[in-house]
Amino acid sequence: MPLRTCVHPSGRFVYGLHQPGYQVTNLREQDQLSELGTLDGNKPHGNARNFPQTDVEVEQADWIYEIPNPFPFRGTTFISKSWAAAKAGHPAKICIPAPPATSMHQSLKHLSADQSPAEIKKAFQALPEAVLVTLAATSTDPRDLILLAELSCQFSYDENGRPMGLQYQRANGGKIKPIITNEQIFETVVNNIHLPDNYKEIMVLRPGVQGDSEIVGDYCQDAGQSHIFEYLRRNSYIPWGHYAANMANDAIRYQTRDLTCNDIHGLRHLYYQRTFIRLAALLKLPLPAGRKQISVAELEQLRLEIAAAISNSDPQQLTFNATLWGWNFGFDYAASGYRLHASHQQIHQQFAMLPATVPAWHDGEQAAAEAIPAYGCGDLIADFCLDYKKETGKDFFPAYLAAIRNNRRMDNQQNLEADLIVYEDEQAMIVVPKAQTSQWELHIMPTKPVGNIIEADTATRASIDTALLIAQQILAEMGARLVTSIEYAKRLGQPDSGQHLIYALLPKLPYSMGAFSEAQLRWINGHFPEDFAAACRRHLPQVLRRIGIIFKQ
Repeated sequence: MPLRTCVHPSGRFVYGLHQPGYQVTNLREQDQLSELGTLDGNKPHGNARNFPQTDVEVEQADWIYEIPNPFPFRGTTFISKSWAAAKAGHPAKICIPAPPATSMHQSLKHLSADQSPAEIKKAFQALPEAVLVTLAATSTDPRDLILLAELSCQFSYDENGRPMGLQYQRANGGKIKPIITNEQIFETVVNNIHLPDNYKEIMVLRPGVQGDSEIVGDYCQDAGQSHIFEYLRRNSYIPWGHYAANMANDAIRYQTRDLTCNDIHGLRHLYYQRTFIRLAALLKLPLPAGRKQISVAELEQLRLEIAAAISNSDPQQLTFNATLWGWNFGFDYAASGYRLHASHQQIHQQFAMLPATVPAWHDGEQAAAEAIPAYGCGDLIADFCLDYKKETGKDFFPAYLAAIRNNRRMDNQQNLEADLIVYEDEQAMIVVPKAQTSQWELHIMPTKPVGNIIEADTATRASIDTALLIAQQILAEMGARLVTSIEYAKRLGQPDSGQHLIYALLPKLPYSMGAFSEAQLRWINGHFPEDFAAACRRHLPQVLRRIGIIFKQ
């Protein structure tokens, strides 16, 4: 099968296995023998083994599994058998340890028990900025973080000396901006969960503190316990603007394990609501009246009207015909100044509509004769589905779902778990991809042919939302602190390619942030996917109990 995919049309996975053995010609001219130290306390230990006198014979190197991604544009995963074998049958080994408690105040008190708050502040001010940034990211002591907050910006205080807001000034051009004296420390400390909530609100969560973006939607349920704002991002890196659904300042969530079912359904409701309203306007359908949230029942009725209008109209008239949805959870800054993930850890999701085409140009201001297709990552799946059908005569997704359900372990360990499915209900499943592009990648897919949110009815949307919450909380239980989630969706009004909607959750691991291999789309893994699925299922009962779903064996 010439297509680069691990999904065989027979409904089974197919992959490569390297069993290397080779000879290396020794071209070295000189030896540089030296002592490295001592072995077993007193025996000299040298480097003679690094300077062989003959050619090198590698009779049997580690076996490496080469697994083409189900979708060729996502590259190929390589699994070292020896690395993965160490975790096979031991799902508890697949985790990230919680960070240790850290307190500079406590350390300074150990040095001198009688240090006053003023002396401690002076000691902080004397520290290099790289140390302060590290402390802002890792400290678990609110006293440290309050002091760092005060070093990073200027507060206004009430008559009792409690902070009540930030101080502002007019910048060049008359724009009003908060007085932030150290941007890197400011961004880092406001994203630390151990900073007291009143400082979080004042510095980053209160509406307006991050700028003038208009709030154009909100969601408030569960007696106000679940409260979300929808911000318009006018000058967006996504052309034509995007929207951000942020947990509000009176519903602070800095960990995915703190999210409730109402929270996730609210975050997603704002996405559905904004998308359906925009599509209805494009299709000239009647819009709901008044400034108010659309109910779930009204949303479903509007979805049906949109689907009918799309099927009965010329697809060319739908100038915006693709959805974009994403979620960057987690924030970190390295002491070297590299930001390692999202711009803001407070739970927020981003969404937009994408145009069908974009005007094309040659060399500056010379217009091209034809527009070019606007990019949407779901198009890559649509193109592949067409290629797969042309090459094999089979639809891709039925074969893919069959391969998932028929999965067998690559190491042929019959006594170990082989299931790639982490969780499943009648409408959606959480599954570990056979070829993970992040070592802990999870996918969420409808179990039926649903290509985008317009094709997803109320029950399907609810299942997808719940699966997102379950998957995120499972990853959190395992220690994941940086997770990117994206949607691969089918364009609206396009010929049916058999494409299914997919959500990919991509955690970043501390020891696997990406380097030259990943730049080539070569994904290096240290476990078998079946063992990661087992590790996820190990945390499933606890997550389901937390969010109020009855666990079924």
